[in-house]
Amino acid sequence: MDMKKRITLELRNRSPAEIAELVVDNSRSADGEVEGLTDAFVELEFLSMVNVGLSSLAKLPSLPKLRKLELSDNNLSGSLETLSEKCPNLTYLNLSGNKIKELSNVEALQNLKSLQSLDLFNCEITSLEDYRESVFDLLPQVTYLDGFDQEDNEAPDSEADDEDEDGEDGAGPTGDFDDEEDDEEEDEDGSEGGEVGLSFQVNRANQDEDDLDDDEEEEEEEQAGAQGAKRKRDVDDEGEDDEDDRGRLVLNRSSRPELVPSVFLLDNI
Repeated sequence: MDMKKRITLELRNRSPAEIAELVVDNSRSADGEVEGLTDAFVELEFLSMVNVGLSSLAKLPSLPKLRKLELSDNNLSGSLETLSEKCPNLTYLNLSGNKIKELSNVEALQNLKSLQSLDLFNCEITSLEDYRESVFDLLPQVTYLDGFDQEDNEAPDSEADDEDEDGEDGAGPTGDFDDEEDDEEEDEDGSEGGEVGLSFQVNRANQDEDDLDDDEEEEEEEQAGAQGAKRKRDVDDEGEDDEDDRGRLVLNRSSRPELVPSVFLLDNI
């Protein structure tokens, strides 16, 4: 698909002035020039034209609010001076995979005073001796080259930075909304908790009554068992007393020989 038609599709019946981000990666430029972009894209902040066959930026329109520009995997070797004229507020520029061979090719970027991050990965210029030191000296405003600063510290995630900025802008409404949701959840939990608490108390009361009945039954059984054991002991004790008394009677009477026959007579009866 050619670049001009792709841009028309990306608009989706919106006017160019409403577009803040535009991605036309892998579309084709018929003559190596930018096609379909006009000065009407006044609000454009992010533009990605990866692998579209660009060899020149001469027809790039004025994009005063553009901050991030993706131009990797094209055929660019020069004409970078156009960027400082048409996109003066660029902070991020990706030129990786292009035909940039010499420092003189990137010298035109000196006029991009807001440029903080530059990517030249997979360009022939990276094979030059002292490549990184030379680029940092040539472009002192650049903090990160190919994703790292002069101390080899990795650049922060640009998407994470954008999310932080969005969070700061909309922190008030988002916070209020979350608080309302939390209050509603607490109310729902509270009502459910009350119902659960009441049900628990009723069940607990019923359980206590059942436990009380069981305790009474156990106590009655214990008392009955104790009484039975007592009666048994009393019967045994009575039997033992009778035997003792009978023995004593026999013993006492045996001491009087004349009474022994009568004792036996009584026993026989």
